[in-house]
Parts: sequence; C-alpha cells; structure tokens
Amino acid sequence: MYAASSAVTAPTRTYRPHPHGSGPYLDPSPSAGAVAGLPGGRNRRAQGMGTQPLSGRLDLSGPQGAQLRAAVASVHRICPEFNPVQVLRRGGKSVLLLGTTGRMSAVAKCLLDHSPAWVESFRQEISAYRAFVRHRPPVRVPRLVAADPDNCTLVVERMPGRVAALARHPSEAPPRADVRAALAAICRVNAWRPPAGLFDAPLDYAGRIGRYHDLGLLTDRDLGDLQKLLHGLAHTQGQFCHGDALLNNVLLSPAGPVLLDWDNAGWYLPGYDLATLWTVLGDAPVARRHISQLAQAAGTPARDAFLVNLMLVLTREIRRYETAVQRTMREPAPATTAGAGHPGAVAAGEEQRLLLRRLHDDAQMARRAVRAAVGTR
Repeated sequence: MYAASSAVTAPTRTYRPHPHGSGPYLDPSPSAGAVAGLPGGRNRRAQGMGTQPLSGRLDLSGPQGAQLRAAVASVHRICPEFNPVQVLRRGGKSVLLLGTTGRMSAVAKCLLDHSPAWVESFRQEISAYRAFVRHRPPVRVPRLVAADPDNCTLVVERMPGRVAALARHPSEAPPRADVRAALAAICRVNAWRPPAGLFDAPLDYAGRIGRYHDLGLLTDRDLGDLQKLLHGLAHTQGQFCHGDALLNNVLLSPAGPVLLDWDNAGWYLPGYDLATLWTVLGDAPVARRHISQLAQAAGTPARDAFLVNLMLVLTREIRRYETAVQRTMREPAPATTAGAGHPGAVAAGEEQRLLLRRLHDDAQMARRAVRAAVGTR
C-alpha cells in the first residue's frame, strides 16, 4: 500500500539460464521412482518508512492540486484529524497520502478510478482491514483508523520498516535473510484459519483457466491437463492466502515482518501465495527450491494445487508484461530528451523484454511439471 512518489529505475536485468534444482517440480527421490524432475529454476516501491518525525508541506494549489484536494476532503470526511504531509504515490488508480492523526503517523489511500473492478477491489481491502480488528492474523498488519467503502477511502496506521524488495520482480536476488523472513510470515498466514464467512474465494479457477485458454495464453493441452488436476482437487480443503504475496508488499522491521495490500486475501487452493513468491524470485534459485519443497511437502494434492496455481500466476504475469511491452512499442517518442530513444526508456524496455523471456521460460518449465504430474495420477 505504501509507495514513493519518485520512480525507481532497476539495474539492467541480465538473462541467466535456470540452475538445476529450483524448478516448480521437486526432483523425485530414488525410492519414488516416478517422474523425472524438472531441471533448474530460475519498482514498484521505495519506502522511507523509518521512525523519523514527519515534516513538510503538501502543495494543493493549481490544477494539479485539484485531485489531491478532492482526496484530502474525502479523507477528512471519515478522519477529520488527519493532517496530510506528503504524497507517497499518485497514479491513475489511486493516491496515497502520508500524514498524522494526533500523535500517530498514518497513510490514507483514496481511489481515483471508480470503475467497477477497482471499486470492488478497494472494498475488499477495506473489508479485510475491518475483519482484522476483531480477528487478528498471525502476522503484523497496519491497524485500521477509518474507512469509507462508498467513497473508497481508507486510513491505516503507518508501519515502520523497510520494504523487502523495491520491484515486483527483483532484478537481483534479495538477501536470503529477507526472503526467509517474508516466507515465514506468508506461511503463518497460510496456516491461519479465520472464522467461516469472513473471507470469500477471490479466484474462480475453472473460469480463469477457460479465459486464459480463450485468449490464447494456454494451449489445448494446457487446458486439458489443468482441468484434470483441478478435478482431482475438487475435495481439497482451501487455504487462506494473502493473494498478492510479493516482496514489495512486505515491510521488514526488528519487530517482525508487516504485510500490506490485503485486497486479494481469501481462500485459494493450497500454495497460491507460494506460487506467487516463486514466480517473482527468478534470480534466487535456492529460495525457489525451498518454496517448492514447502509447497509439495503435504503430498500429491499439495503438489498438484501448487502447480495449478503456478501456471495461473505465471500466465497472469506474462499477460501483464506482454501488455506493457506492446504499450511501450506503440507509444510515439515525444519531442523531448525523455522520448522513447532516451537511454532510460531503452533500458526500461529491455528490462521488460528480458523479464518476459524469463517468464516464458518459467511457464515452459511449469508446463512440463504439470504434464508430468498428470502422468502420475
């Protein structure tokens, strides 16, 4: 939820083949005698979330300030004591404001794009924070200060800490201690059993698989294989997941990890959060191998659920970055030094293409794992 107003340029991503042993399908033990395992595995947010006192002045003047004035007015309707100090992020979908409420630092989030999908997502996030007031999850989360689902405005406490990764897909392997801390927090969330009816199931697996197939993102063979695995998981108990287990949604502090952005929280097939984390750790083969071990430790159903989740998460990421690359290619270069021919723009485009290439390699690896899993059922 927290983000910086300034852009973060990641270093150029180098393409590296998958090292052995970090794929999504564990190498079988000699006694298992089943399928051969797969070989190998393979900015969004600057934080500034320390405990230093807040200072500064928010500029609400001029045409550019009209949007901010409307956001501040929306916050003041539910939290009159909120004193805005700084814009953490302003994008096309929402704006984040850093400020204070009395002696406490707080972050206000206001939705700018009120299309139905974004409104629904925002309301789900508010619902999660409201649920956490009475039923605390086994990890640290920001405390709810005020919320208005009708106007899509949310105020939560500002949590100290540093973000575990600045980018959605880190271009370099994060420190192992940071990955371990984030993974431990995610596993505690996955082991939690909140009261029935508190959270929904955000993902329609059969519908998502069918839609990706209709879009040409999954082959006919993929469709059949995933449907077979899904059929075998019909009676598998769901697992509570964060739903967006990215390292840039984790704050690290001496008091323990803090998880942000709960708008996708709910019940999934087991291993959804682990599949998400595996997907974004392309440059951390040791972490990937550990995640695969955790995901498949409970046996065949856990393995199959993890692989279904992994195929869907990878396909979503491929679609996301293919769209980004296509948009970059379509945009005309402006008549300024910041045009498409500018070194920064070229580097960003190359970064996206290398990431997309890696995601396609990961999807091929996951596809082979799915086919091998179908063959063992």
